[in-house]
Amino acid sequence: MIISNRARVRYAPSPTGEPHLGNIRTAIFDWLLARHTNGKFIVRVEDTDRARIVDGAIDLQKHSLEWLGLDWDEGLGKDGPFGPYVQSERLDYYNAAIESLIRTSDAYKCYCTEERLAKLREEQRKQKLSRLGYDGKCRGLSEKESTELEASSDSNVIRFSMPTVGITVIEDLVRGRIEFDNALVDDFILLKADGFPTYHLASVVDDKHMQITHVLRGEEWVSSVPRHIQIYRALGWEPPIYAHLPTILAPDKSKLSKRHGATSVLEYREMGYLPDAMLNFLSLLGWSLDGETEIIPREDIVKHFDPSRINVAGAVFDIEKLDWMNGYYIRNMETQELGDILFRYWKEFQPKEFERLPSIEESRTVASLVRERLKTLNDAAPLVAFIFRDSIDYDKGQLIQNDMDVQGTISILDACAEALSNIEPYSADSIERVLRSVANNKNLKVGQLLGTVRVSTSGQKVSPPLFQSLEILGKERVSELLSNAKSKLLSMSNN
Repeated sequence: MIISNRARVRYAPSPTGEPHLGNIRTAIFDWLLARHTNGKFIVRVEDTDRARIVDGAIDLQKHSLEWLGLDWDEGLGKDGPFGPYVQSERLDYYNAAIESLIRTSDAYKCYCTEERLAKLREEQRKQKLSRLGYDGKCRGLSEKESTELEASSDSNVIRFSMPTVGITVIEDLVRGRIEFDNALVDDFILLKADGFPTYHLASVVDDKHMQITHVLRGEEWVSSVPRHIQIYRALGWEPPIYAHLPTILAPDKSKLSKRHGATSVLEYREMGYLPDAMLNFLSLLGWSLDGETEIIPREDIVKHFDPSRINVAGAVFDIEKLDWMNGYYIRNMETQELGDILFRYWKEFQPKEFERLPSIEESRTVASLVRERLKTLNDAAPLVAFIFRDSIDYDKGQLIQNDMDVQGTISILDACAEALSNIEPYSADSIERVLRSVANNKNLKVGQLLGTVRVSTSGQKVSPPLFQSLEILGKERVSELLSNAKSKLLSMSNN
C-alpha cells in the first residue's frame, strides 16, 4: 500500500504509569512515518479511564519523547487546529456522536446492572458459547420500557448496536486483509455510567476530528477493529489506514514484562543508554531497512521508513544487542560530546562511587579514558571513581603483586614516587617512559610494577589506561597516593 505524503499520525498515551517500551516503540514508528512523509506527529492524552489515572504519568511520557528526540507538532502544550488534545476536555465531541448514533438507532441505552452482567458471563462460560459478552437485552426495549427503566435505575450506559450479520474487513498495512464475523462481536459500551466515553468511541471520534490518516498501534488492538470500523460506518465517516504492530517479546518468546527486567524507557535512560542508540534499537524491533543493517543513523531511518517492512512476527528484545549498539554509539562519539553527556548524566543520577561530582572540564577529560570500555554511561563511574575520591580503599592482597613481598612492594612505591616527582612535563608519554625504566632498573616485569602503581592510585585491578590516568590525577596527587599506599602497607604488615 502506498503511503501518501503528509501523513497525520497520533501517539495517544494514557496517564496510567510509566511509558512502556511497547508504547514508545509505537511512538517511534508514528514519528518516523510523520517525518518520512513531511506530515504531522500529534500527541493526544487519552484519560477517560478515570479510575486508573496516575499523577505525573503524562510528564513521564513527555520526558520520554523529549529524551528520544521525538518532537511533536500538535498536542501536549503545542498549539494546533484541533485542540484540546486531552480527552477529558473533549466530552462535547463524544456526546454529539452519541446523540447522532442514538438518533439513527446505532446506539441505545442499557440499564443492566453489574450483578446481571456477572451472572450472564458466568452462564456463557458454562455453556461454552462462541459469542461471549452482552446478550442485547436492552437493545429491543420499547420506548415505554426504556422510560420505565430509566426512572427506576440509578444509572445507565450507552451501547453500540453491532450488526448481527456480515463481515467487517480492513486492509492492514502490516497484516494485509483481515476479516471479522460481525455476529461474534457483542454490543459494546460507548459511554460509561460516569459520563466518560470508552476507548472505542473516543479514539474514533478524535481520530476523525483530528484528521488522522494512519493509526499505528499494538496487535492487541486487532480485536477492536470491527468495533471501530462499524462506528465509522454508523457515523458516515471514512476510517483511517490501520497498522497493527508486532508485540515486543522477551528472549523466551513470552510477552515482555517486569520479570524480564526494565520495561520503562526512562529506566533505560537511568541505566545509561543513549537516545540515538535506543531509537535505533527500538526501530528495529519489528522493522528493518534491508534485513541486515543494524546501525542506522536517525536521518537514514526517517528517509527509508516504510510500514510495509514491518514484520508480523513478534520482535525479541535482546539486551545484549542493545548493549552492543549502545557501546558502538559511545565509541563513535566525539570525546567532548561524550564528556558533556557524562557530566549531565552524573549530575542527574549522582553516582554512589563519587565523593564529589566532576566538573564539565573534568568529565570531558576522563571521557577519553573510558570511551573504548563502555557499554553504557553507567559503566563509567566505577572506572574513574578514584579520580573523584579523597581516599583509596584496598587491602594487602590487592597491593602486593604475584612473586612479590611487602618490602619489595615498598621498594617499588618509593622508586616510582621518586622517579615520577622529577618528570617535566608531567604527561602520559613521560610517565610511561619513566615507569618502564624503573621496572627495568628493578629487574621486574613491567606488568608487576604497573599493577602495583594501578592499585595504589586507583584501588582497582582494572582501571582506565594507567598513564593517562596518572596524568589526570597530577603529580602531587599521585605522590600523595603512593605515599598513602606505603603507609597502609606498613600498617597492615605490623598488625
